[in-house]
Amino acid sequence: MLIFQKKLMENLSSKDFELELKNNLDSVLLDVRTRDEYDESHIPNSIILDIRNPQEFMDGIENLDKTKSYYVYCHSGVRSVQACQIMSSFGFESLFNLIGGISEWTGSKNSN
Repeated sequence: MLIFQKKLMENLSSKDFELELKNNLDSVLLDVRTRDEYDESHIPNSIILDIRNPQEFMDGIENLDKTKSYYVYCHSGVRSVQACQIMSSFGFESLFNLIGGISEWTGSKNSN
């Protein structure tokens, strides 16, 4: 008997991440870095949910719509993978991780 494991998330390059995000009308862009990192530079229209603040992160994902697609990023891609794993364990099924994080992002950014 074959058992197929459901894919928890999909890793996307900057180009694919930007393209899929634009084409998915039911998507949410999620930045899981700290407030200071977000204030320094972030992808437009992203919402912040700091994974380094466990209570804030858990409270935040509790209020998210699990039927939407989530495009998740951090600085280098490590925290966003962790965020996707946690979100998957709570029933989120459509998760996309930005490979290399915002440091590899080639699209537009809001900066201070």
